[in-house]
Amino acid sequence: MATDLKITLDNLPGELARLGETLGNAGVNIEGIVGVTAGDKGEIHVVVEDADAATAALSAAGITVDAAREVAVTSCNDAPGELGRVARRLADAGININLAYLATGTRVVVGADDIEKLKSAL
Repeated sequence: MATDLKITLDNLPGELARLGETLGNAGVNIEGIVGVTAGDKGEIHVVVEDADAATAALSAAGITVDAAREVAVTSCNDAPGELGRVARRLADAGININLAYLATGTRVVVGADDIEKLKSAL
């Protein structure tokens, strides 16, 4: 199961490196990531398959996981209009997307309030 972990880090040099090293040392693969800073904090979302191992490793390193939720990860083409095609399919199914970012291997991570409906539409 793909899980999106929301993590708040201090907006300081080395914090993202610490996150990546912690997960890497625990054998957890980051399949997708997005991050935005605002002031002295940064909000990072990572998608992982083994949320328990990721959360345990991060906790041991003093990094708090603020939230975890199941997300859908779908393949797409690397071509103009591809995001629109995926989003249109979900919109036509009545799904409101509340999280989206790119993942490795030309995939899109998508979150919605109704994860089962989301997975069915993809």
